[in-house]
Amino acid sequence: MMSDHDHSNIKEDMNIVGADGVHLGTVDHLDGERIKMTKTDSPSTQGGKGAKHHYIPAGLVASVDGDTVRLSATAANAYDLFETADKTRG
Repeated sequence: MMSDHDHSNIKEDMNIVGADGVHLGTVDHLDGERIKMTKTDSPSTQGGKGAKHHYIPAGLVASVDGDTVRLSATAANAYDLFETADKTRG
């Protein structure tokens, strides 16, 4: 079954927020069916050390409103679904 979502309106530097309105990160770019988030806005970054790009499945996108990507999952649930480029967790 094909997805009804058109992710072409997801652009660099958009804010990513959960269904609960909590800020998750910033779009670096769309990578296939995943959204790559910027390192500088990575939730795992502490004092700028160990920053990694995180990915979230584009299927979690509920809507794109202006410069905000809204997810169908809450921030906490989306955080559990994060992937890093090397597919490992820190």
